[in-house]
Formats: sequence, structure tokens, C-alpha cells
Amino acid sequence: MYGELKKLKIEAFTDLEYNNKVGEYVVMFNPSTYSQKYDIEYDDVQGQGTTGSTLKFGYIKPQEYTFEFIFDGTGVTGELYDVAEEIENFLSIVGKYKGDTHRTLYLRICWGQLTCDCALKNADITYSLFNPDGYPLRAKITATFLENKDDKLRSSEENSSSPDLTHYREIKQGENLQLLCNEIYGDPSYYIDVAKVNRLKNFRKLNPGSIISFPPLKSGESK
Repeated sequence: MYGELKKLKIEAFTDLEYNNKVGEYVVMFNPSTYSQKYDIEYDDVQGQGTTGSTLKFGYIKPQEYTFEFIFDGTGVTGELYDVAEEIENFLSIVGKYKGDTHRTLYLRICWGQLTCDCALKNADITYSLFNPDGYPLRAKITATFLENKDDKLRSSEENSSSPDLTHYREIKQGENLQLLCNEIYGDPSYYIDVAKVNRLKNFRKLNPGSIISFPPLKSGESK
């Protein structure tokens, strides 16, 4: 229902395909703000003896999302929380290292219209209120998450059309190799080369959901 209170949730998975969910963390308080960083890398190309430079597109960096999470053990919510324990629960989900995969868990942040597959980049913890014995009653974690997508899926979503770049396309129902080659290269006859690169046994029948690579092909290459 629109306007219904829903807490931000961080789900944890062991695999990049996000099939094996092993845990989740629901925040105590929804963040009042969050930031999204969209960063593009350029190479400066400057001719000798010139005063200016031409920006040559490099690549789009993975997006970053930064949140501030509040942990309060004063009872303001009507429930008493152990702040140190709650922070440990949070970190066990977002920053847990898996020895079998040699990395942290794959994360998915879900809140409102935001659904972000990501991994924790860093987390800064600030304690601001204490019991007389020094035990923390309130803390803030500023956490930055880095967008995490499979390279093939990213290329498929970007769907660049330049024939000078390698492209990856996720096959949809009804698509065929000749039409895709015509779209990317401007020449449907390149389908033989693409079939060879992808080692397709039956290039006339593509499986929906499969990923096909389209490498740079120069005019005049074998067809």
C-alpha cells in the first residue's frame, strides 16, 4: 500500500546470481537521506602545443550508495536494544567474510523504488551516547555500498551499438543471430563469425536468457 511504513532491508547472498540467500538485516530506523554517486572516467587527450584537451570517454564506474544508519539503545522506540550487539548483527550481514569464496557476501538493498545489488565498500562507526560505565547507547554507521553487477549483464544492459567494442546481449524470445548482427555491425552476414566465437552448435535457435558476445569485426573478415 502506498504510504505504508516499510523498513530498509539488506539481503545477503553467497552467489553473484543472487539465488542463495543466507540472511538479511532490517534497519532500526529508515535513513532520512542517502546519496548516489554516478562517476564517469575520461582520458585527457591533448595535442602537442595546444592549450586545451579532448575528453575521451573511458568507462562508467560502478555507482556508489551511501547511507547513515542510526542505532539507539535508549528505549526511544519503546524497545531496549543492545547497541553493540545490534552493530555486530549488522556487520555480520553486510561485511561478513566467507572463507570458501574469499570475499564478503553479495548484498541487495531494498527500500521503496531502490533495489541495488552491491557489496559493502566501507563503514564508519561513530558512538555518541554512553552509559556511565562507558557502554554505548547510541551510534551512527555511515556505510558506502558499491554497485555489483556481472560484467556480461552490465554490457547487455548498456547495449552499446558501436561495432568497435565487444558487446554482450541477453537473448530475448524470438531474436535471431542475423538480425542481431545487422543491428550491431550493420551486416547480417557476420552471424557465422559470431556463432564461431560463441561456439554455437545451433545458431538458428537461440535460447532466451543466454548471453551472446559480439566481438569487434573488421570489414572484410571471413564470413
